[in-house]
Amino acid sequence: MPIIPRDVLFGNPERAAGQISPDGMWLTWTAPVNGVMNVWLAPAANPGAAKPITSEKVRPIRQYFWAPDSKTVLYIQDKGGDENFLLYGVDVASGAEKLLTPFEKTRVQIVGISPLVPGRILVGVNNRDAKWHDVHSLDLATGKLTPVLMNMGDYAGFVADGNLVVRGALKSRTDGGSDYYRVIDNKVEGKPLEQVALDDSLTTNPLGFTTDGKTLYWTDSRGRNTAALIAQDVATGAKKVVAQDAKADIGDVLTNPSTGQVEAYTVDYLRQDWKPLGSAVAADVALLNKQFPGDWVVTSRTRADDKWVLAAVASDKPSTTYLYDRKSKSLTPLFESRPKLAGAPLVPMQPVVIKSRDGLDLVSYLTLPASSDANRDGKADRPAPLVLFVHGGPWARDSYGFNSYHQWLANRGYAVLSVNYRGSTGLGKDFTNAGNLQWGLKMHDDLLDAVNWAVKQGVTAPDKVAIMGGSYGGYATLAGMTFTPTTFACGVDIVGPSNLETLLKTIPPYWEAGKVQFYKRMGDPTSAEGLALLKAASPLYKADKIQRPLLIGQGANDPRVNQAESEQIVDAMRSRNIPVTYVLFPDEGHGFARPVNNIAFNAVTENFLAKCLGGRAEPIGDTIAKSTAKVPHGAEFSPGLSEALGGK
Repeated sequence: MPIIPRDVLFGNPERAAGQISPDGMWLTWTAPVNGVMNVWLAPAANPGAAKPITSEKVRPIRQYFWAPDSKTVLYIQDKGGDENFLLYGVDVASGAEKLLTPFEKTRVQIVGISPLVPGRILVGVNNRDAKWHDVHSLDLATGKLTPVLMNMGDYAGFVADGNLVVRGALKSRTDGGSDYYRVIDNKVEGKPLEQVALDDSLTTNPLGFTTDGKTLYWTDSRGRNTAALIAQDVATGAKKVVAQDAKADIGDVLTNPSTGQVEAYTVDYLRQDWKPLGSAVAADVALLNKQFPGDWVVTSRTRADDKWVLAAVASDKPSTTYLYDRKSKSLTPLFESRPKLAGAPLVPMQPVVIKSRDGLDLVSYLTLPASSDANRDGKADRPAPLVLFVHGGPWARDSYGFNSYHQWLANRGYAVLSVNYRGSTGLGKDFTNAGNLQWGLKMHDDLLDAVNWAVKQGVTAPDKVAIMGGSYGGYATLAGMTFTPTTFACGVDIVGPSNLETLLKTIPPYWEAGKVQFYKRMGDPTSAEGLALLKAASPLYKADKIQRPLLIGQGANDPRVNQAESEQIVDAMRSRNIPVTYVLFPDEGHGFARPVNNIAFNAVTENFLAKCLGGRAEPIGDTIAKSTAKVPHGAEFSPGLSEALGGK
């Protein structure tokens, strides 16, 4: 079977992130310009006449959106991964590009965008106090920022209505939950309108108002396990359950671009399932579900709601973007994100449910290499080495779909298993809250139970399992290497914390509102009991237990998991003469956004895994030379790395 080149899987997509302007006149997407992802613009009637309208030269643009007047394309960008995202605008008519939030060490939030106020949006900026965002009105034509509500009350966020009037404010509670306050005339009332305790804090949130301001939508788990979709009458406060599911939280919603009414929603247990609300888009949802069995997402809709742009994906095929005409019910392909993968030996992903030792259902996703699943039925014909690929967060989840890491590792000969361990979101609050104060404990047990399941199912052999992941997944890797030092044959930690006490001391200032929740869910460093819990769960203090090869990747500008988190454990291992390879990227943050850097680290990773588990690998080649990678320690422990560094 041919090796799929790393750059085909992890290089820039040919095109991505397709959208249509609200007036239906323009199509946009991101595509490379001199190797860097920029925003391109084309007349909707002539997509072939596309041209780039942004001029980023180093860091890819990963998030952009249309202003409601269709005159401006807006995007956010940080510097070197520092996550201080600023807002930029490009005038469609003139092509002029402007920095709209010209501040240093500031992170912009979008508070409100409405078709009723097409030339203006509401933004939150934390340039006055890094911990808290003040609400400003931004005139898109002039770039003028006008203060609307100064956040002197430590509010975590705000909700605006269709007239861009701030109507609600969220504030953290001492128990780790949050309160929702009504805002009248840009003044926050003293008594909360809604109260949300810690147990519901990750599954209860206001979604937004209908355009007429009469209804406020929520996802709400209060009084139930899974988050339901709730419609609240603003005048009376009365609530109505609009949609709910027994197994999973309500996920994405489709809202009418003019009225703001929710017209469809998703439930994602094993796979995503779109369901209509009422008749407005029922025929459209039925058609798209039939065409793309649930695996599609609408990225934009015209204000007239006659055309949608959507992306459809399968687990063994990267996304294709379509223009959908609602009147004719026709789908026109616009582009494939990675056409070079056409004909590549991609393999399917299988949803599986694994029982934890204490009876929880762990929704998981297994991808088998072709060599161990010849008939592609998701059941192993013979054991293969396994990579346990752990998601970050931990308050996030793995889902079904095309996953470049699963395809890459399976192509190299590995089975890949991703587990929604307790603490993961989307599967009800009971499952999320089961992870409270369980870092390195029952959360880790869930991963071990998944490995044992894979061994019993004949997917792998007990001595042929590696653990890999980023952020919390990196922490899980370090926990695997230290707490259960003989379970995994090797580990790959990407931006993972090694010391939970120092992690909590160095979180970004704009996370202040969520700090108490971290304490309640991880351990409170201000109490002796909490501090002891954090230290016991910190791999750093058990670095001497490490027996198996470890590879660590880190971004120097990471605001979430500081560089010190990696360097502490590298230093602890080096002082004990325990081998470890440490790769540092000076122009990256929490993960590796620049493809040249991501490809370089993956090149090191696959050669590291090949030595450890015996899979296939492309040579590292010139990937290190093309990247900004530095290897402060341990190049000699990773195959081919010293040679690839050369004189670098």
